[in-house]
Amino acid sequence: MSFIGLAKATFYHWKNRLDEVNPDQDLINEIRDIFEGNYEAVGYRYINQELRARGKVVNHKKIQRLKRENNIQCKVFTRKSRKYNSYKGTVGTTAKNKIRRRFHTTVPHQKITTDTTEFKYYIKDNAGNMQVKKLYLDPFMDMFNSEILSYRISTSPNGKAIMEGLEEAIQITSDCPFRRTFHSDQGWGYQMKAYVRRLKYKQIFQSMSRKGNCLDNSLMENFFSILKQSMYYGKVFHSFEELKLAIQNFIHYYNHKRRKAKLNWLSPVEYRLKYVS
Repeated sequence: MSFIGLAKATFYHWKNRLDEVNPDQDLINEIRDIFEGNYEAVGYRYINQELRARGKVVNHKKIQRLKRENNIQCKVFTRKSRKYNSYKGTVGTTAKNKIRRRFHTTVPHQKITTDTTEFKYYIKDNAGNMQVKKLYLDPFMDMFNSEILSYRISTSPNGKAIMEGLEEAIQITSDCPFRRTFHSDQGWGYQMKAYVRRLKYKQIFQSMSRKGNCLDNSLMENFFSILKQSMYYGKVFHSFEELKLAIQNFIHYYNHKRRKAKLNWLSPVEYRLKYVS
């Protein structure tokens, strides 16, 4: 017996085990690399698909076990705040809800949705006091693969940003062989005469969610949730440019690298290139 109360054979058995190299160490390192290499806290299903894309087939239960044993866990930040609301009543022309939650389409560039969301950042004034500033994002998304086709970032909600994003989205989707539909809520920007006239001139259907019904535009609401959970909540930004760059980097990641289960675990761009070419 050893002085710690263990049999000599048992002591040397566990001593030798401690000196062994973990046969799963390379896999653990790769799992950690995938986990930490994403903006958001990804689960075992995502990691499993990413490993398969790298040519490695691993049982999902093993991935779950290794994540748990090595403390590769999700840390989710949430923050409740007032949702930006662009609805100001009927200030222009509203349109019927032509989409009616039929978000699925097998035709790229046929159904487009848009909305506006608000972010906050903080700067110091000359007296050293913190001031709250705001940034606004206006993206246009293809319902075919949830790809962000165009977007504008501005310091205030304004018609110019919306119109510039609209024009770029119209140009990108001009290859669609069918008549297009652009969907939005009833925000003032989408009731503008210039916005409505531009869609009519291009013979594009305009569709709007019902008043106060966010589920009518759930695709865009889901994107905003993913965006803010991944790169905004739990962080403090100290300039417009810092926050703008973070949003731009995430949108590039979202379009080109973020795998989605409903897209057969491809990114939006990968899905479009595979199923359209």
